[in-house]
Amino acid sequence: MDSSQYILTTLRQDITENNLQLKAIIQDINACAGPLAELHALNSAGRSKISALRKFIDKYGDIAKESKDPELLKEVVLQREQLASTMDAFKKANLKSMLAIEKGAKEELLKPTNGENVLRQRQKRDKESMAKASSSITDQLLSISRQLADTTQRSADTLETLVTSSDTVTGTQEEMKLTSGVISQSGKLLAKYGRREFTDKVLMFFAFTFFIACVIYIVQKRLF
Repeated sequence: MDSSQYILTTLRQDITENNLQLKAIIQDINACAGPLAELHALNSAGRSKISALRKFIDKYGDIAKESKDPELLKEVVLQREQLASTMDAFKKANLKSMLAIEKGAKEELLKPTNGENVLRQRQKRDKESMAKASSSITDQLLSISRQLADTTQRSADTLETLVTSSDTVTGTQEEMKLTSGVISQSGKLLAKYGRREFTDKVLMFFAFTFFIACVIYIVQKRLF
């Protein structure tokens, strides 16, 4: 196995492993109902995996573009589409978890308490905490949306490269067919000229033989 194949195999393994880990994190986010610290930790881990996936896929895409291998380019397109789908699932899981946490906080606030001041302080504290958390999560989701758009654009660029490479391969095949036809026709012409040259040599031989025979005949007549 040469170095490029080894690098591609390693990148495939890295992409698969990080993709599986990211999907596991998405499942944990879907099941998360609080506290917010846990959701933040899951978000941080998920963003880290997304960043790693993007890096590995970009490296894979660079190698595919350099080689102009249509099969590798198709694989890159599929990898980017899968990443875009996973990022979309990550964003939806965050929204679902935020709604669950917010719902739990509201239910907690509606529970009867013995002290009105305690209730007011808790409400104020929870509202501030929820506002900060919502702002943070919103920023994170906006970042994920921008990354998703960038991934989609990269997929489109890779697909365009794939189409260009396919057109180039098709053009090369047509040129090869044309060249093959010219070579075949040239071979036929050479064979034809070869046969004609052989025929001319035979005719010249018989003509020369006839000439010699005539000369001998004339000489014999004059001498005898």
